[in-house]
Amino acid sequence: MQVRMLGRRSYAGIEAEMRDFTAAREAGSEDQLWLVEHEPVYTLGVAGRVQHVHDAGDIPLVQSNRGGQVTYHGPGQVVAYPLVDLRRLGIYVKEYVYRLEQALLKVLEEFGVTGHRVAGAPGIYVRLDDPFGHAALAGPALPGDPFRGLGKIAALGIKVSNHCTYHGVALNVAMDLGPFERIDPCGYAGLRTVDLATLGVHTDWATAAPMLAQRLSAQLTPSAPP
Repeated sequence: MQVRMLGRRSYAGIEAEMRDFTAAREAGSEDQLWLVEHEPVYTLGVAGRVQHVHDAGDIPLVQSNRGGQVTYHGPGQVVAYPLVDLRRLGIYVKEYVYRLEQALLKVLEEFGVTGHRVAGAPGIYVRLDDPFGHAALAGPALPGDPFRGLGKIAALGIKVSNHCTYHGVALNVAMDLGPFERIDPCGYAGLRTVDLATLGVHTDWATAAPMLAQRLSAQLTPSAPP
């Protein structure tokens, strides 16, 4: 897999490049992993409803063809776009999503943070009362408040075309979290969004991006363990 550290880039430009790359792929095309830091932008997934955007203000709102609802990208967030052929990898979409989340969990682990999956809500969450504790989430989520006590630290939204993936994951490192308060993150009203800095972990994009790249590369090679 070729890893490309692209730095600060606009969302619209990167999405267009991903579409073009995927459309031009052939059976022998090498997989790539793009790491970027976006200019401030709100993006809507294919099922996204504009009602979940309460006050975009001067931040652009862009329609995307990824899965999921609305999210925010901005400086201080590591966004990773794996462009991989699932047939060559020998896995289906469910396993692919699992591996993306596993890579995020492993990066958080390196910072001492315990991440969690929430059934039916892709992405990675932390316990706000004890983000460094190792206890598993206890019991089923409350029907009326499934994210009580949790904060979302990483988002996931993908697109698969002819068995080839694009879009990807976003890990919140040290960013202005204010824009998340002007939307229902991922379509969930009241869901709190956090970053590593919120948890007291002091690092930056240049440190976290290679860590995420290494973990994703390890998960997305044909010899990768489950």
